[in-house]
Amino acid sequence: MEKEAKNIATNSNKEQETCDMAKQEISRGINTEINAGRHIPGNPIPVLPNYKDTIFRMIFRDPGELLSLYNAVNDTHYDNMEELEVTTLENAIYMNMKNDISCILDMRMNLYEHQSTVNPNIPLRDLFYTARLYESLIIKKDIYSSKQIMLPAPKFITFYNGVDKQPERRIMKLSDSYEQRGEVNLELTVVQLNINAGYNEDLKRDCPTLYEYMKYVEKVRAYKETMPIEKAVRRSVDECIAEGILKDFLMKNKAEAEQMSIFEYDKELHERTLREEGYEEGLEHGKAEGKAEDIVELLEEMGNISEDLRKRILSEKSLEVLKRWHKTAAKAESLEAFLQAMDD
Repeated sequence: MEKEAKNIATNSNKEQETCDMAKQEISRGINTEINAGRHIPGNPIPVLPNYKDTIFRMIFRDPGELLSLYNAVNDTHYDNMEELEVTTLENAIYMNMKNDISCILDMRMNLYEHQSTVNPNIPLRDLFYTARLYESLIIKKDIYSSKQIMLPAPKFITFYNGVDKQPERRIMKLSDSYEQRGEVNLELTVVQLNINAGYNEDLKRDCPTLYEYMKYVEKVRAYKETMPIEKAVRRSVDECIAEGILKDFLMKNKAEAEQMSIFEYDKELHERTLREEGYEEGLEHGKAEGKAEDIVELLEEMGNISEDLRKRILSEKSLEVLKRWHKTAAKAESLEAFLQAMDD
Protein backbone atom coordinates (compact mmCIF):
# COMPACT_ATOMS: atom_id res chain seq x y z
CA MET A 1 0.00 0.00 0.00
CA GLU A 2 1.63 3.26 -1.07
CA LYS A 3 2.07 5.66 1.85
CA GLU A 4 1.62 9.32 1.15
CA ALA A 5 0.16 12.43 2.67
CA LYS A 6 -1.92 14.85 0.63
CA ASN A 7 -1.07 18.52 1.03
CA ILE A 8 -3.17 20.85 -1.06
CA ALA A 9 -2.21 24.47 -1.54
CA THR A 10 -5.16 26.64 -2.52
CA ASN A 11 -5.13 29.99 -4.23
CA SER A 12 -6.92 32.58 -2.04
CA ASN A 13 -8.87 34.09 -4.93
CA LYS A 14 -10.16 30.69 -5.90
CA GLU A 15 -11.08 30.05 -2.26
CA GLN A 16 -13.11 33.27 -2.12
CA GLU A 17 -14.96 32.24 -5.27
CA THR A 18 -15.59 28.79 -3.80
CA CYS A 19 -16.88 30.31 -0.54
CA ASP A 20 -19.30 32.56 -2.43
CA MET A 21 -20.53 29.61 -4.50
CA ALA A 22 -21.13 27.51 -1.41
CA LYS A 23 -23.00 30.33 0.33
CA GLN A 24 -25.26 30.74 -2.70
CA GLU A 25 -25.99 27.01 -2.72
CA ILE A 26 -26.89 27.07 0.96
CA SER A 27 -29.12 30.11 0.56
CA ARG A 28 -31.05 28.22 -2.10
CA GLY A 29 -31.35 25.29 0.27
CA ILE A 30 -29.81 22.79 -2.14
CA ASN A 31 -27.95 20.98 0.63
CA THR A 32 -30.81 21.01 3.14
CA GLU A 33 -32.31 17.68 2.12
CA ILE A 34 -29.02 15.84 2.57
CA ASN A 35 -28.01 17.47 5.86
CA ALA A 36 -31.46 16.96 7.35
CA GLY A 37 -31.54 13.34 6.23
CA ARG A 38 -34.50 13.89 3.92
CA HIS A 39 -32.89 12.98 0.62
CA ILE A 40 -34.84 10.20 -1.08
CA PRO A 41 -32.61 7.31 -2.24
CA GLY A 42 -32.70 7.00 -6.00
CA ASN A 43 -33.22 10.71 -6.61
CA PRO A 44 -30.33 12.83 -7.94
CA ILE A 45 -28.13 14.12 -5.10
CA PRO A 46 -27.53 17.90 -5.14
CA VAL A 47 -23.96 18.69 -6.10
CA LEU A 48 -21.68 21.29 -4.49
CA PRO A 49 -18.54 21.59 -6.63
CA ASN A 50 -15.37 22.35 -4.62
CA TYR A 51 -17.24 22.34 -1.32
CA LYS A 52 -15.58 24.67 1.19
CA ASP A 53 -13.13 23.32 3.76
CA THR A 54 -13.45 24.01 7.47
CA ILE A 55 -10.80 25.39 9.82
CA PHE A 56 -10.62 22.04 11.63
CA ARG A 57 -10.18 20.11 8.42
CA MET A 58 -7.54 22.46 7.07
CA ILE A 59 -5.50 22.37 10.28
CA PHE A 60 -5.52 18.61 10.70
CA ARG A 61 -4.94 17.61 7.11
CA ASP A 62 -1.34 18.54 7.86
CA PRO A 63 0.35 15.15 8.51
CA GLY A 64 2.20 16.41 11.60
CA GLU A 65 -0.92 17.82 13.21
CA LEU A 66 -2.93 14.73 12.26
CA LEU A 67 -0.33 12.47 13.86
CA SER A 68 -0.48 14.55 17.05
CA LEU A 69 -4.27 14.24 17.11
CA TYR A 70 -4.04 10.49 16.47
CA ASN A 71 -1.62 10.05 19.37
CA ALA A 72 -3.84 12.08 21.71
CA VAL A 73 -6.95 10.07 20.82
CA ASN A 74 -5.25 6.67 21.02
CA ASP A 75 -2.74 7.40 23.82
CA THR A 76 0.13 6.43 21.53
CA HIS A 77 3.49 8.02 20.79
CA TYR A 78 4.10 7.60 17.08
CA ASP A 79 6.59 10.14 15.72
CA ASN A 80 7.29 8.94 12.18
CA MET A 81 5.00 10.72 9.74
CA GLU A 82 6.09 8.29 7.02
CA GLU A 83 3.97 5.67 8.78
CA LEU A 84 0.86 7.80 8.38
CA GLU A 85 -1.26 7.42 5.26
CA VAL A 86 -3.87 10.13 4.80
CA THR A 87 -7.01 8.71 3.20
CA THR A 88 -9.39 11.66 3.45
CA LEU A 89 -11.98 11.84 0.66
CA GLU A 90 -10.60 14.98 -0.93
CA ASN A 91 -12.78 17.06 -3.25
CA ALA A 92 -15.69 14.65 -3.07
CA ILE A 93 -18.47 15.58 -5.45
CA TYR A 94 -21.32 14.89 -3.07
CA MET A 95 -21.54 16.65 0.24
CA ASN A 96 -22.67 13.55 2.10
CA MET A 97 -19.63 11.65 0.87
CA LYS A 98 -16.95 13.95 2.26
CA ASN A 99 -15.58 13.25 5.71
CA ASP A 100 -13.28 15.55 7.65
CA ILE A 101 -10.14 13.55 8.34
CA SER A 102 -9.28 9.90 7.94
CA CYS A 103 -5.96 8.12 8.19
CA ILE A 104 -4.40 4.66 8.35
CA LEU A 105 -1.69 3.85 10.85
CA ASP A 106 -0.57 0.41 12.03
CA MET A 107 -3.37 -1.09 9.88
CA ARG A 108 -6.00 0.87 11.79
CA MET A 109 -8.28 3.23 9.89
CA ASN A 110 -9.35 6.27 11.88
CA LEU A 111 -12.20 8.47 10.66
CA TYR A 112 -12.41 11.84 12.38
CA GLU A 113 -15.41 14.11 11.98
CA HIS A 114 -15.87 17.60 13.37
CA GLN A 115 -19.39 18.77 14.25
CA SER A 116 -20.66 22.10 15.58
CA THR A 117 -24.23 20.76 15.60
CA VAL A 118 -25.62 17.55 17.10
CA ASN A 119 -26.08 14.99 14.34
CA PRO A 120 -27.41 11.52 15.24
CA ASN A 121 -26.82 10.38 11.64
CA ILE A 122 -23.02 10.36 11.96
CA PRO A 123 -22.90 6.52 12.16
CA LEU A 124 -24.79 6.29 8.87
CA ARG A 125 -22.50 8.84 7.24
CA ASP A 126 -19.44 6.99 8.50
CA LEU A 127 -20.83 3.80 7.01
CA PHE A 128 -20.83 5.49 3.59
CA TYR A 129 -17.33 6.92 4.14
CA THR A 130 -15.95 3.55 5.21
CA ALA A 131 -17.41 1.78 2.20
CA ARG A 132 -15.79 4.35 -0.09
CA LEU A 133 -12.44 4.11 1.67
CA TYR A 134 -12.40 0.30 1.66
CA GLU A 135 -13.35 0.36 -2.00
CA SER A 136 -10.38 2.59 -2.77
CA LEU A 137 -8.03 0.34 -0.77
CA ILE A 138 -8.94 -2.89 -2.56
CA ILE A 139 -9.61 -1.52 -6.03
CA LYS A 140 -7.04 -3.90 -7.60
CA LYS A 141 -8.00 -6.95 -5.54
CA ASP A 142 -10.48 -9.67 -6.40
CA ILE A 143 -13.31 -9.74 -3.84
CA TYR A 144 -14.53 -13.03 -5.37
CA SER A 145 -11.23 -14.75 -4.64
CA SER A 146 -11.07 -17.62 -2.15
CA LYS A 147 -8.28 -15.72 -0.37
CA GLN A 148 -9.33 -13.49 2.53
CA ILE A 149 -8.77 -9.79 1.85
CA MET A 150 -7.38 -8.14 4.98
CA LEU A 151 -8.65 -4.67 5.87
CA PRO A 152 -7.57 -2.02 8.38
CA ALA A 153 -9.84 -1.97 11.45
CA PRO A 154 -11.92 1.22 11.60
CA LYS A 155 -12.28 3.62 14.51
CA PHE A 156 -14.83 6.43 14.39
CA ILE A 157 -14.41 9.66 16.36
CA THR A 158 -16.51 12.83 16.20
CA PHE A 159 -15.15 16.00 17.78
CA TYR A 160 -18.09 18.12 18.94
CA ASN A 161 -17.81 21.82 19.80
CA GLY A 162 -21.35 23.12 19.32
CA VAL A 163 -23.34 25.31 21.70
CA ASP A 164 -25.99 22.67 22.45
CA LYS A 165 -25.21 20.86 25.70
CA GLN A 166 -23.62 17.45 25.21
CA PRO A 167 -21.86 15.01 27.57
CA GLU A 168 -18.09 14.69 27.63
CA ARG A 169 -18.32 11.36 25.82
CA ARG A 170 -21.27 9.96 23.90
CA ILE A 171 -21.68 6.67 22.06
CA MET A 172 -23.74 6.67 18.85
CA LYS A 173 -24.63 3.45 17.06
CA LEU A 174 -25.89 2.69 13.60
CA SER A 175 -28.41 0.27 15.13
CA ASP A 176 -30.09 3.24 16.86
CA SER A 177 -31.47 4.08 13.41
CA TYR A 178 -33.02 0.64 12.84
CA GLU A 179 -36.80 0.67 12.89
CA GLN A 180 -36.95 -3.00 13.87
CA ARG A 181 -35.25 -4.00 17.12
CA GLY A 182 -33.70 -7.39 17.69
CA GLU A 183 -30.61 -9.14 16.40
CA VAL A 184 -28.11 -6.67 14.95
CA ASN A 185 -26.13 -7.97 11.98
CA LEU A 186 -24.56 -4.67 10.96
CA GLU A 187 -23.24 -2.32 13.62
CA LEU A 188 -21.07 0.78 13.55
CA THR A 189 -20.12 2.64 16.72
CA VAL A 190 -19.05 6.29 16.83
CA VAL A 191 -17.51 7.97 19.87
CA GLN A 192 -18.43 11.65 20.13
CA LEU A 193 -15.92 13.66 22.17
CA ASN A 194 -16.97 17.07 23.46
CA ILE A 195 -14.02 19.44 23.04
CA ASN A 196 -15.66 22.56 24.48
CA ALA A 197 -14.09 24.24 27.52
CA GLY A 198 -14.25 22.00 30.58
CA TYR A 199 -14.54 18.77 28.59
CA ASN A 200 -11.80 16.29 27.61
CA GLU A 201 -9.10 18.61 28.85
CA ASP A 202 -6.57 15.76 28.92
CA LEU A 203 -7.15 15.20 25.21
CA LYS A 204 -6.56 18.88 24.44
CA ARG A 205 -3.49 18.90 26.69
CA ASP A 206 -2.03 15.99 24.70
CA CYS A 207 -2.85 17.72 21.39
CA PRO A 208 -1.94 21.41 21.86
CA THR A 209 -3.23 22.35 18.41
CA LEU A 210 -6.69 21.02 19.28
CA TYR A 211 -6.57 23.16 22.44
CA GLU A 212 -5.54 26.24 20.46
CA TYR A 213 -8.23 25.57 17.86
CA MET A 214 -10.87 25.68 20.60
CA LYS A 215 -9.41 28.90 22.05
CA TYR A 216 -9.86 30.47 18.62
CA VAL A 217 -13.44 29.17 18.36
CA GLU A 218 -14.24 30.56 21.80
CA LYS A 219 -12.96 33.99 20.84
CA VAL A 220 -15.10 34.09 17.69
CA ARG A 221 -18.19 33.03 19.64
CA ALA A 222 -17.63 35.66 22.30
CA TYR A 223 -17.04 38.53 19.90
CA LYS A 224 -19.91 37.69 17.54
CA GLU A 225 -22.33 38.43 20.37
CA THR A 226 -21.43 42.12 20.23
CA MET A 227 -20.30 42.71 16.63
CA PRO A 228 -20.88 41.48 13.06
CA ILE A 229 -19.39 38.05 12.36
CA GLU A 230 -16.90 39.44 9.83
CA LYS A 231 -15.46 41.85 12.41
CA ALA A 232 -15.55 39.18 15.14
CA VAL A 233 -13.54 36.79 13.00
CA ARG A 234 -10.93 39.38 12.00
CA ARG A 235 -10.48 40.48 15.61
CA SER A 236 -10.18 36.88 16.81
CA VAL A 237 -7.58 36.07 14.16
CA ASP A 238 -5.49 39.13 15.01
CA GLU A 239 -5.65 38.42 18.75
CA CYS A 240 -4.72 34.77 18.30
CA ILE A 241 -1.69 35.68 16.21
CA ALA A 242 -0.61 38.22 18.84
CA GLU A 243 -1.10 35.67 21.65
CA GLY A 244 0.60 32.80 19.82
CA ILE A 245 -2.60 30.79 19.34
CA LEU A 246 -2.48 28.91 16.01
CA LYS A 247 0.03 31.63 15.11
CA ASP A 248 1.88 29.89 12.26
CA PHE A 249 -1.32 28.53 10.72
CA LEU A 250 -3.18 31.85 10.89
CA MET A 251 -0.28 33.91 9.60
CA LYS A 252 0.17 31.57 6.66
CA ASN A 253 -3.54 31.24 5.87
CA LYS A 254 -5.04 34.42 7.33
CA ALA A 255 -7.34 35.44 4.47
CA GLU A 256 -8.54 31.90 3.84
CA ALA A 257 -9.05 31.21 7.56
CA GLU A 258 -11.19 34.31 7.89
CA GLN A 259 -13.31 33.30 4.91
CA MET A 260 -13.71 29.77 6.27
CA SER A 261 -14.78 30.98 9.72
CA ILE A 262 -17.43 33.29 8.28
CA PHE A 263 -18.69 30.51 6.04
CA GLU A 264 -18.82 28.03 8.94
CA TYR A 265 -20.82 30.47 11.05
CA ASP A 266 -23.28 31.12 8.21
CA LYS A 267 -23.75 27.39 7.71
CA GLU A 268 -24.20 26.75 11.45
CA LEU A 269 -26.76 29.57 11.66
CA HIS A 270 -28.58 28.17 8.64
CA GLU A 271 -28.80 24.69 10.17
CA ARG A 272 -29.91 26.05 13.54
CA THR A 273 -32.67 28.06 11.86
CA LEU A 274 -33.88 24.92 10.10
CA ARG A 275 -34.02 23.03 13.40
CA GLU A 276 -35.93 25.84 15.11
CA GLU A 277 -38.41 26.03 12.25
CA GLY A 278 -38.88 22.28 12.44
CA TYR A 279 -39.49 22.48 16.19
CA GLU A 280 -42.08 25.21 15.78
CA GLU A 281 -43.77 23.23 13.01
CA GLY A 282 -43.88 20.16 15.25
CA LEU A 283 -45.27 22.20 18.14
CA GLU A 284 -48.03 23.56 15.92
CA HIS A 285 -48.83 20.05 14.69
CA GLY A 286 -49.04 18.79 18.27
CA LYS A 287 -51.47 21.53 19.23
CA ALA A 288 -53.66 20.68 16.23
CA GLU A 289 -53.75 16.98 17.16
CA GLY A 290 -54.71 17.80 20.74
CA LYS A 291 -57.47 20.16 19.66
CA ALA A 292 -58.88 17.57 17.23
CA GLU A 293 -59.00 14.93 19.97
CA ASP A 294 -60.82 17.37 22.28
CA ILE A 295 -63.49 17.94 19.61
CA VAL A 296 -64.03 14.21 19.16
CA GLU A 297 -64.45 13.79 22.93
CA LEU A 298 -67.04 16.57 23.07
CA LEU A 299 -69.02 15.05 20.22
CA GLU A 300 -68.89 11.54 21.69
CA GLU A 301 -70.70 12.88 24.74
CA MET A 302 -73.63 13.66 22.43
CA GLY A 303 -73.73 10.18 20.86
CA ASN A 304 -71.97 7.89 18.43
CA ILE A 305 -70.12 9.81 15.70
CA SER A 306 -69.55 8.36 12.25
CA GLU A 307 -66.14 7.11 11.19
CA ASP A 308 -66.10 9.63 8.33
CA LEU A 309 -66.65 12.53 10.73
CA ARG A 310 -63.99 11.23 13.10
CA LYS A 311 -61.44 10.93 10.26
CA ARG A 312 -62.27 14.38 8.95
CA ILE A 313 -61.71 16.00 12.34
CA LEU A 314 -58.52 14.08 13.18
CA SER A 315 -57.00 14.73 9.74
CA GLU A 316 -57.58 18.49 9.85
CA LYS A 317 -54.22 20.30 10.12
CA SER A 318 -55.36 23.91 10.45
CA LEU A 319 -55.33 24.98 14.09
CA GLU A 320 -57.63 27.92 13.28
CA VAL A 321 -60.26 25.63 11.74
CA LEU A 322 -60.00 23.25 14.69
CA LYS A 323 -60.45 26.12 17.16
CA ARG A 324 -63.62 27.14 15.35
CA TRP A 325 -64.93 23.58 15.35
CA HIS A 326 -64.12 23.27 19.04
CA LYS A 327 -66.23 26.33 19.87
CA THR A 328 -69.03 24.99 17.69
CA ALA A 329 -68.94 21.58 19.40
CA ALA A 330 -68.97 23.20 22.85
CA LYS A 331 -72.11 25.19 21.98
CA ALA A 332 -73.95 22.54 19.94
CA GLU A 333 -76.84 20.73 21.60
CA SER A 334 -76.62 17.71 19.28
CA LEU A 335 -74.49 16.06 16.63
CA GLU A 336 -76.91 17.26 14.00
CA ALA A 337 -76.54 20.87 15.18
CA PHE A 338 -72.74 20.55 15.06
CA LEU A 339 -72.77 19.07 11.55
CA GLN A 340 -75.08 21.83 10.35
CA ALA A 341 -72.86 24.56 11.80
CA MET A 342 -69.56 22.86 10.96
CA ASP A 343 -69.23 24.25 7.44
CA ASP A 344 -71.09 27.52 7.96
